[in-house]
Parts: sequence; C-alpha cells; structure tokens
Amino acid sequence: MDLSDSPEDAAFRARARAWLAGHVGPYRIDLGGPSLVFADVSDPGFVSRGRDWQRELFDAGWAGLGWPLEYGGRGLPPSRELVWAEEAVAAGAPPGVDLIGEGVAGPAVLAWGTEAQRRRWLLPLLRGEEIWCQLFSEPEAGSDLAAVRTVAEREGDGWTVSGHKSWASAAFYAELGLLLARSDRGLICLVVDLREPGVTVEPRRQLTGGSAFADVVLDRVRVPDSSRLGPDGGGWEVALATLADERRNLGLGLARAAGLVDRILDDLRTRPVATDPVVRQLAAQLFIESRTLRHLGQRAVSGTGPAAEVLKLAASRLARLTDEMLDALRGAGALLHDEWTLAQLWSPAVSIGGGTDEVVKDVVAQRMLGLPRRGEG
Repeated sequence: MDLSDSPEDAAFRARARAWLAGHVGPYRIDLGGPSLVFADVSDPGFVSRGRDWQRELFDAGWAGLGWPLEYGGRGLPPSRELVWAEEAVAAGAPPGVDLIGEGVAGPAVLAWGTEAQRRRWLLPLLRGEEIWCQLFSEPEAGSDLAAVRTVAEREGDGWTVSGHKSWASAAFYAELGLLLARSDRGLICLVVDLREPGVTVEPRRQLTGGSAFADVVLDRVRVPDSSRLGPDGGGWEVALATLADERRNLGLGLARAAGLVDRILDDLRTRPVATDPVVRQLAAQLFIESRTLRHLGQRAVSGTGPAAEVLKLAASRLARLTDEMLDALRGAGALLHDEWTLAQLWSPAVSIGGGTDEVVKDVVAQRMLGLPRRGEG
C-alpha cells in the first residue's frame, strides 16, 4: 500500500492546513482542562465552544466529509477523511463535540434509517444542533450486548421504555440517544429524546476527577414508533451495523494518538532524562509503535487493513507504552499535577472503552483465528 498522498490528496491537505491555520485558534485544544475527549460536567463552556466549532466546520464544508451530498456531507473518499484527521490534530483542533453522533449514530441512520429519519436527524447532527450518545451498555451487560435488560413495550403508536444504561459518554449534554432494548420480538433499536419525561441522567466520576460519562435511567419513557431504527426484533443487526463503522473511525482516531506521542517526545527533548539510554530506548519504541499503528489506521480507513478488534488491542498497547513513557519523563513529578496528569489518568480507559481487552481477545480468538470457546475442544 502506498502511504504517500496522491496529487489530489496533497492539494486537499494544503487547503485543509491553510483553513485550519486561520480558524482553529479560538478552539485550540487544552490538554490541561478537564475535558480530554468528551466534555466534562464541570465545563459547560466546552459544549458551547464545540457546537460553535462544529457549525463553523459545517458552514465551511469540513463536516461529514465522507457522508452523501444529499444529507449535508461532501461525498469524499476515505483518504481525504484521514488527511483531515491528521491536519486537525497537527493544528491543535479539538475532538468533535459529537463523536458518537458522527462515528456511530450517523452511520447507523444512513444504513438503517428511512428517508424521513435521515432528513430529520442527519443535518442537525452535522451542524452541531443535536448531540447524540449511545445507550447500549448496562450495569450487568457491558460487553455482552445480547444480555440487555432494558425493556421496550409496545403501547399504541409507540413504545414505553424502562431500564438502566451505563457508561454513556456525552449523555449529560446530548439531546438524542441511540438505544438498544428488548421487545417481545427480540432486540430493538430506538432513538430516544433525552429531554422526554422519565429520563434521568446521572454523571459518574472518573479517574481524572471529572465526569464525562453517565448512567441513564429510563422510567416509562415514551418513544414514537417513527423513532425506531430498523425492524422490531432486528436490533441486533442494527447494533452490529453501528459497530461495523468502528474500524474506520478507530483508524481516523489513531491520528490523534500519534499527535499526542509527538507532543510527549517534543517535551522529552527538553528534559535531562532524555540522555538516559533506557528512556531513549522507550522513546524509540513508543515512536515506532505509534507510527506503525498510524499506518494500520490508514489501511483500515482505506478498507484494506486489520479488523477493528486488532486495532483496538494495538491502541491499548500504545496507551500503556504512553503511560510508561510519561512516568519516565515526569519522574518524581508524576506525583504532582502538571500538563500531562489528565492524559496519564485517562490512559487506562483505552483498554476498557469499546469492549475490554479481554473480551476483544476472545473475539479475535474465536471469530478470526477459529479457536474454540473456553471449555470447548
């Protein structure tokens, strides 16, 4: 695979770099703030800035790069999306305010939504007018989505939903939630308006000290049947479709991980510990693995790379190496709060989010390598 830019991609990169240089300033990411990826409940300004940035991106034609033109996108090939991701990281642009919407909910609506649903939900999503969260995991059904207990009961022309969802990133500021529940026909996928009566959002404290995710309790929440995504009983297929796009989105996200590594190594060069041969070896390993993972991401975005599960495990390894590098860089200062504290506290989340490493290894073993389940064979 040729990883260099085509002439068209190079021209696109130049335009993206020039535009970002003139617009990203007021929105530049602040790694010292409480919001590393999703907004923190203590930082409502993050959400308003994120909405403003999203609208600016949309108005200038930089939102929904790979989405169809008729739904507000640009219809561009995956290589341009990757170029944009790399240039946005290099310019210090913040992560999108609606990562779940653009990466999970939007593709699900494109794949499974009716024409009316696409017209209703996709443009407000790209403009930053409605933010989405994902309501799949539950306290006793985190990685085992087939075991969800949230119930959707048919009543008249809609559904009444009751249950408890957990680990819902962005839920406390989202307007809409993509929900997986159980009906009398099996699993069902519904789009829930979180402003409806009966919805209670309870932010949960995380290791960084902030609260970027929440529990969502639903007590007889009314959902019209027009907000059903896919068929009743077909929720499992819809859920799998939302996860199928994970491969390319993880590939795009790896550009941000590589950018973080670059900033860490730039900091290392200014510190006396950079002369330590053990630390230098660790830095070399971190650089090599970040670039390897970045190229794997490029291949994944192009549709020729490894499955999302492999990328997920590789990303977890890079996070552990990054944490080890920051320990070496900060030394005794790791006990104090500095610009790297929150990034280091966040690093364990990579091995948990999107399915724990242990569950992902089971998936790789059984579905990719054809090994038997535990206790079989």
